[in-house]
Amino acid sequence: MARFLCRFAAVRVKEIAHMPLPGKTRLSLVRQMFTNSGLRSLTRYDETVVTTDWQKKLTPEQYVVTREKGTELPFSGIYLNHSEPGMYHCVCCDTPLFSSEAKYNSGTGWPSFYEAQGTKGRDESNTGILRRPDNSLGCTGTEVICRTCDAHLGHVFEDGPEPSGQRFCINSAALTFKASSK
Repeated sequence: MARFLCRFAAVRVKEIAHMPLPGKTRLSLVRQMFTNSGLRSLTRYDETVVTTDWQKKLTPEQYVVTREKGTELPFSGIYLNHSEPGMYHCVCCDTPLFSSEAKYNSGTGWPSFYEAQGTKGRDESNTGILRRPDNSLGCTGTEVICRTCDAHLGHVFEDGPEPSGQRFCINSAALTFKASSK
């Protein structure tokens, strides 16, 4: 039942977000409906000053994954079996996110990493990622987003290998790769 209600709410938000409104932006209507007054957004910027047209910059799949919190089909991403040395960056803003040295085969169908680039122990303050609670599927999870542009990257789980014990399950559509120049 919880999944049904979450899906229904997501459909209603999309319907509302696409309704033409004279004198109001679609985003402001959705924002007014789903925030309590006095509480600030989890994002760190004011939507009225954001000018990037993500639909023009990204492919349709990249847009759905990064801006609408979608996911690619398992075992379909271009970086799933990619093993070249280098750095994985955010497809939206080019922020370095994960090193190929931290990549491993988790068998889950998505590129997996045991830590973000710049992690020192459990300290992720110098990384390009942020964690955000995610209850969208009716259960508690942890979403991974880009620290710079708030792009949805994937999720993190506590069942990964040592040394971190974490599994960052990241969508290939949210990444670009830059080979190291060794």
